[in-house]
Amino acid sequence: MPEVYERHLVPVLFRPFAEDLVARAAALGPRRVLELAAGTGVVTSGLLSAVPAAEVTATDLNDAMVAFGAARAPGAVWRQADAQRLPFPDGVFDLVVCQFGVMFFPDRIAAYSEVRRVLAPGGRFLFNTWGPLATHAFAAALQAGLERALPVDTPGFLRAVPHGYADPAVVAADLAAAGFAVEQEREVTLTGRAPSAADVALGFLAGTPVRADVERRGDASAVREAVTGTMTDRLGPGPVGGAMTAYVFLGSA
Repeated sequence: MPEVYERHLVPVLFRPFAEDLVARAAALGPRRVLELAAGTGVVTSGLLSAVPAAEVTATDLNDAMVAFGAARAPGAVWRQADAQRLPFPDGVFDLVVCQFGVMFFPDRIAAYSEVRRVLAPGGRFLFNTWGPLATHAFAAALQAGLERALPVDTPGFLRAVPHGYADPAVVAADLAAAGFAVEQEREVTLTGRAPSAADVALGFLAGTPVRADVERRGDASAVREAVTGTMTDRLGPGPVGGAMTAYVFLGSA
């Protein structure tokens, strides 16, 4: 799964926002950075290049992602870690960064409280979260394909999880409940580009939890064919592009 995710989804969906997040992080001049839900390391690599003097610790809950990321960005210290129970002492980082990971935390306030605990006084928490499903061209096209292929009991992972934390007021309230002051909140829309709609379909269907949802519901190859057809109808043949919206938050401890 990490290999498919890295090859087919990271360049299209995650690298554009990683570049945005890294630029925001570098402007803060951090010295000790903790990254949560680092995945395969696209933000990690950017941080190592943009802030070469900083000590970067990258974590992920998934051991396979940690192994892949450690090979991709060996300049960071990599550790398996649960964001709700961070294995670090109090006050050891001045910046915590998380790209598109907070949506997956079962108890976000608990995770944010842990982030605040490991931050030094005045430290910052910088992260982003996807906007509503309809504001993401690729995810919306994929969901339409799933609804066509599996009209009964359609997998709802995309709507419920990656795009299920898309109300900035709710995010800000959760940060406040964990003791953060919201220093900045920005809506950012960027364009993703892929070799084809089929390439993105493969990434979602083989490199994300959508894979397990599809395999439980029917013929995976038939679903992939139907989803690819719908995505191509919506996005076009050949190289494709699409707008994607996210919200970026900067909290102060």
